[in-house]
Amino acid sequence: MGKRKEQPNLLKDKNYRSETEVEPQGMPGERSNSKASAVGRDEENKPNELLEQILSRENMNLAYLRVKENGGSAGIDKMQTDELLEHLKQHGKALIEDLFAGRYKPQAVKRVEIPKPEGGKRGLGIPIVVDRMIQQAISQILTPIFDVGFSAHSYGFRPGRNAHQAIKQAREYINEGYQVVVDIDLEKFFDRVNHDKLMHLVSKKVHDKRVLKLIRRYLESGIMEKGVFTESNEGTPQGGPLSPLLSNIMLDELDKELEGRGHRFCRYADDCNIYVRSKRSAERVMSGISRFIEDELRLKVNQSKSEVGSPKQRKFLGFSFYQNKEGVAVRIHEKSLKRIKEKVRKLTSRSRAMSMEERILKLSNLIIGWTSYFRLAHMKRHCQELDEWMRRRLRMCHWKDWKKISTKYNNLIKLGTKRDKAWEFANTRKSYWRTAHSPILHCTLTNAYFERLHLHTFSKAYSKT
Repeated sequence: MGKRKEQPNLLKDKNYRSETEVEPQGMPGERSNSKASAVGRDEENKPNELLEQILSRENMNLAYLRVKENGGSAGIDKMQTDELLEHLKQHGKALIEDLFAGRYKPQAVKRVEIPKPEGGKRGLGIPIVVDRMIQQAISQILTPIFDVGFSAHSYGFRPGRNAHQAIKQAREYINEGYQVVVDIDLEKFFDRVNHDKLMHLVSKKVHDKRVLKLIRRYLESGIMEKGVFTESNEGTPQGGPLSPLLSNIMLDELDKELEGRGHRFCRYADDCNIYVRSKRSAERVMSGISRFIEDELRLKVNQSKSEVGSPKQRKFLGFSFYQNKEGVAVRIHEKSLKRIKEKVRKLTSRSRAMSMEERILKLSNLIIGWTSYFRLAHMKRHCQELDEWMRRRLRMCHWKDWKKISTKYNNLIKLGTKRDKAWEFANTRKSYWRTAHSPILHCTLTNAYFERLHLHTFSKAYSKT
């Protein structure tokens, strides 16, 4: 056997670039085309050098910076991201040696459940921060190797591709006359991925057996939930940096099948919509593709959520469509509006104790992110309605915060209310919600008042997109 390359001395403090050297990130959810990723484009993809690329100093440094920037909760070892560098100073050299020698064993992921927008809960896996860094390093090298062969109809978790492109493409299909959609929902996709099938697909382009062994170990690292360990015989837990790439590798088989059948479709992760001209064709496609998914990919189609229907009624990535004079246009789906109202309601709950400054800061961040994502939709009227409702809830919070009659009276006087009116309203027995809609608070806690507190409204944020 030939001599192995000298192991790079990666994880000493002097080898880490300062945080100011992190490359600019793209849109939220996009994967960056970094220099480290470019290493994976090695034309020969030499079978015994891929692990060296993954563990190279440049790639590992970038992986560390990405994990630190992304933050997130601690895994089962309770180590936070800001503790990672100190840990690597002490154990980094041994970590790299173990990875090269094949001795490293990932720790189990911590399983938590988060609410789903449509109800129910979704399982989320949280790897320890060291494993997140290693997974990120693997993903940075493997992404360009696999991404070049992925379908043009796949938009999720890929460099330079995003949900907006998927929505625009879907609108084009509908405008071309493909006005029936086959909306396929995969039941617990991230929990049901068959390991043998997935590793077979990965091995088609990854020939370094050390890397394959490491990926397999991550798939089989197990799950820790409420202190109970469970073996992971299937699935790729949603939450780790490597999981999005592995899901795309798995579902690329579905993309190729749909392309081979000549279908028009858009897929974002496990959310796939196929556009056809008639309901009869749609039902035939639903039946045929469901068989392929279950027989060939060994996944399960959620029959209760998969449906044939009009794209103007179905929800795709939070959006829907409607007809106007120019053709088919994009709108926000009703469920997305309901969800943002629930989030605003929580932040403006009378029972949620926080200062008005903190409340407005959290609202502003929420609004800016939400309008940035939904900027494709025509939503001027929705923004105006949301603003009016949100300001009323903020007035209600103010009124409750003032509590005592004397405090209400004095604050109304300070805001320019005449003494007799201030005394009348300070003694009102109306509910907080009714009082928040009163002329007296509209004239005192004005729109300009909230602007001075730096509240970003939906309308203002939308006008800047």
